[in-house]
Amino acid sequence: MTKVELVDLICERTGSSKKEASEVVQAVLGIIRDSLRRGEKVKISGFGTFNVNHKRARRGRNPQTGDPIIIERRRVLSFKPSQVLKEMVANGTKAQS
Repeated sequence: MTKVELVDLICERTGSSKKEASEVVQAVLGIIRDSLRRGEKVKISGFGTFNVNHKRARRGRNPQTGDPIIIERRRVLSFKPSQVLKEMVANGTKAQS
């Protein structure tokens, strides 16, 4: 699903204009993005949790040459789905509005 498709579905389900739905989607995604950028956990009940993890620097190998390299420390984004979402996906059931 794309952002445009999400906006269209919001318009359809709420009866709002495309402009309003687009602004809401942009605002929500912006809030989530800014929170993650600050390293905060974002938990959406019934959906899941986004978290920023810190990986240490480590030794690795260049897969093409086999030469040893240092992989720099970095921040990675992870997502853990909620149990409710896992069950809905596994059972193919629809979310209740």
